[in-house]
Amino acid sequence: MKNRIISGGGVLVFGLLIALGPQFLFKVCPVMGDMIMKCRWSAQAEIGIGALIAVLGIALGFFADPKIRLGLTIGVLLSGVLALLIPHALIGGCAMHTMPCRKITFPSITIIAILLLISGAFNLVYLAGKKTKA
Repeated sequence: MKNRIISGGGVLVFGLLIALGPQFLFKVCPVMGDMIMKCRWSAQAEIGIGALIAVLGIALGFFADPKIRLGLTIGVLLSGVLALLIPHALIGGCAMHTMPCRKITFPSITIIAILLLISGAFNLVYLAGKKTKA
């Protein structure tokens, strides 16, 4: 029970930070006239990924079966990798390294995604080693 609450709550918080962080806490570059920067699209993609991670965190808190939680944790890990790849490989951001997305937003997303991956890996090891009733 304790692991369910801790792991589910942690994943929920990380998911909300990934989804809402680029919108409110560590904002991407502002829209300049008709020109929409690539970082804006990265932030939009992170909303969906973060929402998925948050829903997986809620599910981790509700389900007691270790096999279901193991599958949810694998989903969290894969979503965390995707959250990490969006700003660095898939969509990217502004070309100038002095822009807010490069200085604040992307490093913040990177740190959150890495922390999510580390906590997910610990949960995966914990659940894989847990004995289940047949």
